Amino acid sequence: MSLNKEDDLDERSVREKASTTEASKVGGGSISTGDLTVPQSTAEADSTPSTPNLDARSNSISTSTYNDSEEVDELPPLDRLTIFDFIENLSLPQSIEKLQQSIATQREKVFRQQQKFKTSSQQARGKVLEEWKRRIPPPEEQLRKYRKRIGGSVDRLGTRINDTKYATTREKASFIAGVLNIFISGYLIGAFPEYFHLWYTAQVAYFYPLRFYLYHRQGYHYFLADLCYYVNFLLLLSLWVFPQSKRLFISTFCLGFGNNAIAIAMWRNSLVFHSFDKVTSLFIHIMPCVTMHCMIHLIPKELQASRFSAVHTIKYSSPTSKEHYGLSSMVIWSTVPYALWQLTYHLLITVRRRDKIAAGRPTSFTWLRKSYGNSWIGKSVLSLPEWAQESAFMCIQYSYSILTMLPAPIWFWYRWPSAGFLLAVFTWCVYNGANYYVDIYTSQKYKKELEQLKHDVADYQSSPEIAPKSPAPPEKSATTENGNPTTVNFSIGAPAEANDQRDQAAIEGGGGSSGTSTGVEGNSQTGEVTKRTG
Repeated sequence: MSLNKEDDLDERSVREKASTTEASKVGGGSISTGDLTVPQSTAEADSTPSTPNLDARSNSISTSTYNDSEEVDELPPLDRLTIFDFIENLSLPQSIEKLQQSIATQREKVFRQQQKFKTSSQQARGKVLEEWKRRIPPPEEQLRKYRKRIGGSVDRLGTRINDTKYATTREKASFIAGVLNIFISGYLIGAFPEYFHLWYTAQVAYFYPLRFYLYHRQGYHYFLADLCYYVNFLLLLSLWVFPQSKRLFISTFCLGFGNNAIAIAMWRNSLVFHSFDKVTSLFIHIMPCVTMHCMIHLIPKELQASRFSAVHTIKYSSPTSKEHYGLSSMVIWSTVPYALWQLTYHLLITVRRRDKIAAGRPTSFTWLRKSYGNSWIGKSVLSLPEWAQESAFMCIQYSYSILTMLPAPIWFWYRWPSAGFLLAVFTWCVYNGANYYVDIYTSQKYKKELEQLKHDVADYQSSPEIAPKSPAPPEKSATTENGNPTTVNFSIGAPAEANDQRDQAAIEGGGGSSGTSTGVEGNSQTGEVTKRTG
C-alpha cells in the first residue's frame, strides 16, 4: 500500500512538472530549475541557432496565444495565490454590507423627502381649499344673495316707475330756477335791455361760486381754467372796470360770439332744467353773447354813450377812422388776450399739474381727446408722439378760434343776423336737451333697470344650487272696480321672459295707480283676464 501511494505521488509530480514545462515552452515564459530561473528566449538563443522559418512560426504562435494568457492571468493558478488574495476574499462581504447600508441610507433620505413633499403639498392644498371655501359661499348663501338681489331689483324698479317723489329737492329747485331764468331773461331782453347786464352779473355771482364748489369737490376744477370762463371774466372787466376800453370789448366780443357760442355744439351743451350742472354750463357759454347783443343792438344811443362808451364809439365811428374795427383788427386784438390765456393755462395747468393730470384728473384736452378720438382730427392728433400732442392741440384750438371769429364783424354791425345766430345757437341747445329727456332720461334709464332685472332673474333660474321650485301658492280671487272677478297671483315664480314683458307693459302703460307695477295678461283658452303683481 505504501509503495502504491509513493508511486502515485511520483506519477503526479512528474505530470505536474511536464505540464509546467510544456506551458512555459508554449507561452515563451521562463524555465524554473530549482531556485534558478532562466528565461526561455535566452536559453534557446544560446543553445540553438536561429532559423527564419522557425522564428516566424514561434512568433505567430506566441501572438495567437497572448490573449489566452491574459484571460488566464485574470484567474491566477493556485500556486500563485498569496495570503493577500485570501484576505481580500474575506473582506468582500464587508464591502457588500457597506454598499447595502449606503443604499438603504439613500433610500431612507429619498423616502423622507417624498414624505416631506407630500406633507407640504397636502398643507398647501388644504390652505387653497380653505381659502376657496372662505371666498365662495355655500349654496344656501348664494341662494339668499340671489333672492336679495332680485327682491332689491324689483323694489328699485317699482320705486323708480311709480314713485313720483324720486327727484331730489335740489333737482326740483334747479328745474324751477331754469324755467324762471329763461322767462326773466326773455322779458328783460324785450322790455328792459338796458338792465340785462345787471341780470347777467347777478347770475355770475350765483352760478360761479356753486360751480367752483361742486367741481372742486368732484375733481373737475381744472375745467374752471378753460377759455369760456376767461371770456366771462373779460366781460365783467369790460362792464365794471374798463367800460371805455374799445380793444378789451372788441376782444371779448370776438371770443364770445366765436369760441363760446360754437362751443355749445362742440361740448354738447343742453337745456336740461332739472340739472344744475347743465344749466350752469349753458349759462357760461350763451349768456355773454346775449349780454353783448343787448349792449350793441338793443340799448338806446344816449344810454349807450353814457354807460358803455366803448361800444358807442366803435358802433358810430366812420369806416375810415381807426376806431372802426374790421375783420383783421378784430382778429389781431382778440389774439392778444387769447395768447395770454393760452400761455398761462399751459404753464399753470399742463406743466405744473402734469402728474395729477396723468393720474386721472380731467382737463379740456383729455376730454376732447376721449370724445373726438375716433374722428379724423382726433386720430391725427393721437398719431403724433405724446410730447407733441399738446402743442398740436393748442394749434388746433387757436385755428378753431380764428375760424369762429370770421363772421364776428357781421354779428357786430348787423342786428338781425346777430339775433338769428343767437336763435340758432339756443335752438341747438334746446334740441340737445330734448334728446336728453326723450332718449336718455326716459328710455335708457328704465331700459337699463329692465336689463339688469332680466339678468338677475336669468342668473337666479340657471343657478345649479337652487332647489327645485315648490308648487305655486293658490291664487286669491279678487274683484275689480267694475265687479268682474280677477285673479291675483302673489308668487314670483313666473318665467323671466314673462316678468320682463309684464314690466315693459307696465312701463309703456304708465304703471299702476296703487304704487305697484301691474300687467294684464289674457288666457286664450278660457278667456279669463288675470292681473298679476310684479
